[in-house]
Amino acid sequence: MTVADLSLDKGQPETGKRLLQDVSLPAAVLHEAPLAHNLAWMQAFCAAHGASLAPHGKTTMAPALFQRQLAAGAWAITLATAPQCRAAFAHGARRLLMANQLVGQANMAIAAGLIEAGAELYVLVDSAANVRQLDAFFGARGLRLPVLVELGVPGGRCGCRDRGEVMALAEAVAQAQALELAGLEGYEGVVRAEGDDDPAAAVAAYAGTLVATLEALDAAGRLPVARPLVTASGSAWHDLIAEAFRDAGLDERVHRVMRPGCYLTHDHGLYAEAQARLLARRHDIGAGLRPALEVFAQVQSLPEPGLAIVAMGRRDVGGDRPPLALRRYREGGTARATLAVDGWRVEKLMDQHAFVALPAASDDVAVGDVVAFGISHPCLTFDKWRRLCRVDQDLAVLETLATCF
Repeated sequence: MTVADLSLDKGQPETGKRLLQDVSLPAAVLHEAPLAHNLAWMQAFCAAHGASLAPHGKTTMAPALFQRQLAAGAWAITLATAPQCRAAFAHGARRLLMANQLVGQANMAIAAGLIEAGAELYVLVDSAANVRQLDAFFGARGLRLPVLVELGVPGGRCGCRDRGEVMALAEAVAQAQALELAGLEGYEGVVRAEGDDDPAAAVAAYAGTLVATLEALDAAGRLPVARPLVTASGSAWHDLIAEAFRDAGLDERVHRVMRPGCYLTHDHGLYAEAQARLLARRHDIGAGLRPALEVFAQVQSLPEPGLAIVAMGRRDVGGDRPPLALRRYREGGTARATLAVDGWRVEKLMDQHAFVALPAASDDVAVGDVVAFGISHPCLTFDKWRRLCRVDQDLAVLETLATCF
C-alpha cells in the first residue's frame, strides 16, 4: 500500500461503487436525474425569455459541471474572484464573467494572464479609483479590458448608488485608454423592501431601473460595443429579472444575460422556499427545479433515548439552516429499501457531529444506519468538499466530481 492509498482527503468514491456499502461516509451526493432536469430547465427558461445563461460557477466550483452547463448552451461561466476565473479557464471555460470588482495588482495580473491566454473576460467597476487602477495596469500590459458598470442599491453591497453615479463612471471609462464599457450589471439579491412593501415588487422595480439606466447609457453614446450587456439574476428572483429583461422593449442588439448558480442542484431550504414563491407568482412554470444535492452520513451513536449522534457536522454541510433528514437506509441496503425518519430533527451541529432529536417511536434505529440529509444554500455545502459522488437512482456512483475551491 502506498502513501497515496492512505490519503486522508475525505470522500474519494470511485465510479462503480455502491453508495450504501462501498463509500466512506459522510459524502456529498449529486443525484443525476434532478441534476439533468435542472440543467435543461434553466437553459430552456432563459431561452424562452430571450436571455443567455451565464451560470455562477462559484456555487459548485466543479469543472465537470461547468462543462455540462456549457455543453447545454450556457453563454459563459460567471465567477466571483480572479483565482476562480483562472480555475474555470484551466478547465475549458473560455468566456468568463467576473461578477465582482477586480482590485489589487496580483488579481489584475491573473486577469491579464487569462486575456493573454485567450480568455474573453468581463469585470465590474463601481468607482473612478478602480477605473484608474485598471487603466494603468492593463494599459502597461498593452491589453484592453471590457468592464461592466455595477448598479447597486443604497445600503446594499457594491455598485453605484444611482443613475448619476453610473453616468459619471461611464464618462471615466470612456476616458480610459485600456478599458471598454461593455454594459451594465446588477444583483437583485441585495434589494430590500421598505416596511411592509412586497419584496417582489422591490426586485421588479430594481430590474426596471437597471434596464432604464442601460437605455440612458446608450442614449448618451456611452456603449461603444456592438452588443452591450445587461445582466443580473441570482437564484431566488430569476423569473422577475427574466420578465423585466423580456418586457422592457430593449433593442435586439442588447444582450440579456442571467447569472443564477444554485439552480443546478437547488436545495431543500432557502431556494426551495424561493421557488415556492416563484410558483405562486408564475403558475405556468410547472413543477420547477428539483433538489439534487444531499449529504449522506451514518448514525454513530445512540447514547440516550430520543437522541442520535450522526457523523456529519459543520465541516460537511452548510450551517445557515439545519439539514433535514429525508430518508434512512440500512448500511449495505438498496435505494428502494428506505426506513422512516418522520419527526427527526437536527438540533445542533458541531464540527463533525450532528445532534438529532428522535421521536419516541424511533425504536428501529441502529448504529450504522445511513441517513440522507437535505441541505440549504448549495454554496455553503459545496465548499466543504473536494470530491462529490454523482449517483443514479440505484445509488450507484456514476462519477466522482472534483471541485477546485
